[in-house]
Amino acid sequence: MQTPAPFEYERATSVEGAIASLQRLGPEARIIAGGHSLLPMMKLRLASPEHLVDINDLHELAYIREQDGEIRIGALTRHVDLLRSELLARHYPLFADAEQVIADPVVRNRGTIGGSLCQADAAEDLSAVCAAAKADVVIRGADGERVVSMEDFHVGPYTTAVNDGELLTEVRLKVRQGAGSAHEKVERRAGDWAIAAASAALWFEDRAIADAGIALSAVGITTIHLSRAEELLRGKTPSEELFAEAGKIASEDCSPSADGRGPVDYKRHLAGVLTVRALNRAADRAVSQEGSK
Repeated sequence: MQTPAPFEYERATSVEGAIASLQRLGPEARIIAGGHSLLPMMKLRLASPEHLVDINDLHELAYIREQDGEIRIGALTRHVDLLRSELLARHYPLFADAEQVIADPVVRNRGTIGGSLCQADAAEDLSAVCAAAKADVVIRGADGERVVSMEDFHVGPYTTAVNDGELLTEVRLKVRQGAGSAHEKVERRAGDWAIAAASAALWFEDRAIADAGIALSAVGITTIHLSRAEELLRGKTPSEELFAEAGKIASEDCSPSADGRGPVDYKRHLAGVLTVRALNRAADRAVSQEGSK
């Protein structure tokens, strides 16, 4: 039976208290919320924190709301709430796409968006979703809070911009007109980690693509942000040829490894195919959204 190494446990009663505990306990302390990423790693002794700070009582970090031209998502918001949110479905439907294929109901009922992002697993869906949606995250410490773009949030495998003594508190998404988005994933069985996945978001002005966000999961050591494909799309009118070229770039710019889920060439092919599918669905949704007004 796999068991974690010994650790100390405390339950935070406020955000300020959680941050104070993290600062007092030092770099060997970890936050636990849903626990579906951290606990398996602890059982395998891949992670051996000396202290766990439980934030499940911090209900002030569980929300999805529109404020100041943004959709704001508290870090303790559960996967199931992201799946059911009408606000996200209206403005960023790629969240519901992803949540339908993340793990199983047990995980979705307990796992959180903050935990998913902070785990920084390259195969994790929400990291690609938030990168494509050009989200910002709010990180709070004893000296106040700072806002970091998703492009700067993941700094390496399983490593983020959250420093010792800091806590991810919120995800922010700009509400923009002419938007459409989608997430596509191929997995070996329902709820499994992706063989490859692609997230895409498009914003239109006068039928041209004013801005684009594309990101890939499971085809590199970190979430792959396809900046070269995004640049290709800006200012262009959607077409099969344009999206096919973006898919080709996706295949070229990812860096998968061969494993039990498939060889490198297969994963590169999937990255391109899924990018094209996500872009087509995102464009169709933008048109539908515009037509429903």
